[in-house]
Amino acid sequence: MAAKNIKDTKVYKLAFELAMKIFEISKTFPKEETYSLTDQIRRSSRSVCTNLSESFRKRLYPAHFISKVSDADMENCETQTWLEFSLACKYINAECFEELTKQSEEVGRLLNHMINNPEKYK
Repeated sequence: MAAKNIKDTKVYKLAFELAMKIFEISKTFPKEETYSLTDQIRRSSRSVCTNLSESFRKRLYPAHFISKVSDADMENCETQTWLEFSLACKYINAECFEELTKQSEEVGRLLNHMINNPEKYK
């Protein structure tokens, strides 16, 4: 049986948790990054959830559903790239990077399941 609300799904909960972790960690980034890396990593991580919410409303139309979940996957990949920059700039340590990347990869696996099995989300 499919979830009645996207917020009840494992992928949404995991993506939301990741976005909130990134928000908290990015508070420690330098002020000069406020309108660049900090803003971008917050936006992309949050966009995973917003695209999932939009996809859920389109779940009766497989092509639209897949398109929005694909957008969520794209934002998740962008978040991973910003995490790489955060590590390279020494704004986060390797342990933090590994933890956040692992969680992002799990979100990606769940998103790909949704893309490959849209009928399970009607």
